[in-house]
Amino acid sequence: MTPISASPVRPPVLPDQEELIRRLLSDTPLLADTRDHLVQVVNVLESYGLVLDAYSKNLVDQGEKQMLNPFPVLRFFHEGFNPKRLWSHLMGDRINFEYAEYCQKAMFWHGTGGLDAYLDSPEFAAACQQIIKRKSARDPLLALNNRLYPDFAPEAIRSLTTIYCLGLFWRVMSDIFVDLARRYGIKEVTCIKDVVHHIRDGLVAAAGSPIEYKVTIGGKEIWVLPPEAGLTFLMDVAVPYVEAVFFRGMPFLGTVSYNAQARQISPDISDFKYGALYADPIPSMGAGIPPSLCMQDMYRHLPEELSLWYDENGRGQTDVHVQICISFQKSMFCVTNAAIAGTMPHPLDAEDPEQKAANRSYAESWSGRLMGCQRSALIVATNT
Repeated sequence: MTPISASPVRPPVLPDQEELIRRLLSDTPLLADTRDHLVQVVNVLESYGLVLDAYSKNLVDQGEKQMLNPFPVLRFFHEGFNPKRLWSHLMGDRINFEYAEYCQKAMFWHGTGGLDAYLDSPEFAAACQQIIKRKSARDPLLALNNRLYPDFAPEAIRSLTTIYCLGLFWRVMSDIFVDLARRYGIKEVTCIKDVVHHIRDGLVAAAGSPIEYKVTIGGKEIWVLPPEAGLTFLMDVAVPYVEAVFFRGMPFLGTVSYNAQARQISPDISDFKYGALYADPIPSMGAGIPPSLCMQDMYRHLPEELSLWYDENGRGQTDVHVQICISFQKSMFCVTNAAIAGTMPHPLDAEDPEQKAANRSYAESWSGRLMGCQRSALIVATNT
């Protein structure tokens, strides 16, 4: 009698570049369309949307109130300072705005897109000098520092400008993600393709929204990013964010050596591959590792459906932060998918050969970068 053997599990096949191109050009989601993926992505984006609401409010508040503040020790208290909030802050019972600062530093450091180009313009330099002049009139320490180190204050203004713009970007993304959960709840979103379309449509709707920034110094309003700069949401902030945070990122202190002789980090930051789409989903929960802070923030706002799903999958609540990280990475592939779809040169149903060729070239450039990402996050194992 021949023993009955269990059906072997076929090893999952990673999508190759041609498959990624096919999906991008055929409006097929990069992420496998399964019920488990839908539960994870929608719910983790809902929790992330609630966290981004706090991040956005804090960063916008910093942009409005912390201009050239040499000691911004209260920058995380945008809701007001009182002993109760201070105690909660010291005890760790708070949103970890340090993750928001990590993302801002990544954008600022990598400096891609129209926003960064404008920060190098003569117009921006002139605005910086106006701000420095008016602040120096009341701040002798700043006046002295500016004489000794004339590039220090303009660089601080550049950084705060990036902080403010990231706050504006996250305001839009928070609303998109929270609305996604609402539509999921009323059965308007029922598959991964619906998720990608919802995010794509939200990005496209906000694409042309102006990115503007002005501050009041000594009773005078000064434009830092004036309307004449022509900066807009999608191409000047959203796409640079995807580039800096999803793809490039920054190596975390303590995980790789910054010693130049060790050569663990490329000297060319355009070669960096430390972003969310490349990361191994293993948050250490150690101090100073930004994704760990973000996972903890999302854990505090985890929807019940996703919490129950984690109870039944993996190792339950014992590795919930790792599971959140895995779900979050899957959701970021959906956001990247939507960003690519929203910036495609021509409609996917275009018949003109030149337009089709332009779309394919665009898909090839993105798929080439996605080949180095965690493509295993896109698939599910199947039985033979």
